[in-house]
Amino acid sequence: MPALFMKRKKIENPLLKELQATRLELETAYSVFENAVDPDLVSSSIYRINSVQERYQFLLKQLKKAEAALQSS
Repeated sequence: MPALFMKRKKIENPLLKELQATRLELETAYSVFENAVDPDLVSSSIYRINSVQERYQFLLKQLKKAEAALQSS
């Protein structure tokens, strides 16, 4: 049977799940920013976007380290 039609085994990776959740949170933060009209909401949205971006970058680095460790073993 061609590999195209075979079911893929779902791998449960907590880092990957957290990265996906963080990406969703970042999309939400951008949406709030785009719709904010009050200067205080704009400011708080910017802080939230920056915070979530930092967490996303951290998780991405952790995921890359974990993948590299798996490949080297």
